[in-house]
Amino acid sequence: MRSDEVSERVEYPEVTLAVIAGGRGSRLGGVAKGLVEVEGRPVLERMLELGGLCGEVLLVANESGPYARWGLRAVADVVRGRGAPGGVHAALVGAHTEWVLAVACDMPFVTREVARVLLGARAPGVDAVAFTVAGRVEPLLALYHRALARPWGEALESGEPSLRALLALCRARLLPEEALRTVDPALRAVVSVNTPEDLARHGASLPPAGGGS
Repeated sequence: MRSDEVSERVEYPEVTLAVIAGGRGSRLGGVAKGLVEVEGRPVLERMLELGGLCGEVLLVANESGPYARWGLRAVADVVRGRGAPGGVHAALVGAHTEWVLAVACDMPFVTREVARVLLGARAPGVDAVAFTVAGRVEPLLALYHRALARPWGEALESGEPSLRALLALCRARLLPEEALRTVDPALRAVVSVNTPEDLARHGASLPPAGGGS
């Protein structure tokens, strides 16, 4: 598909949806977390519904094999061993667009309406947009400008900063919890499903035998 065709069909052609898949879920028996099924569908498949908003979809995974069936362009961490901060940095390096909407692969309830709140909060001089919930920043449901790739890469090379620490170093716009509640009253968008307890709580299930390989 040509880039001009993409521009005609999506709301935000200047944005990449980056699914931060990381590795396998050790608390789920080694199953790739994006394959966990919620309401009968893998979490990754649910998340790809957000892709219709964006000009590009990118999978960030050091082991992309479990997700091969979706045929996504995948990138691995540039700076290894840095966890989620390394994943977001890899997305910033690998994206072909000005902005990156980063979402963790274990968050099955993110909707287009939630994404639009983040995207609508961009402003001149803002490098990142994230929600705060219960007084904590949610950096794995957030929007980042690709200009952060270089300084964040340097910070990751020299230490092991958290995503919240990295956000504190840039011009971040932090949206209050109420901004999320306007489109998601129960705050389901920030729910993570990555433990057996989470599976039971949210009606999720492991993929069929062989589905996580």
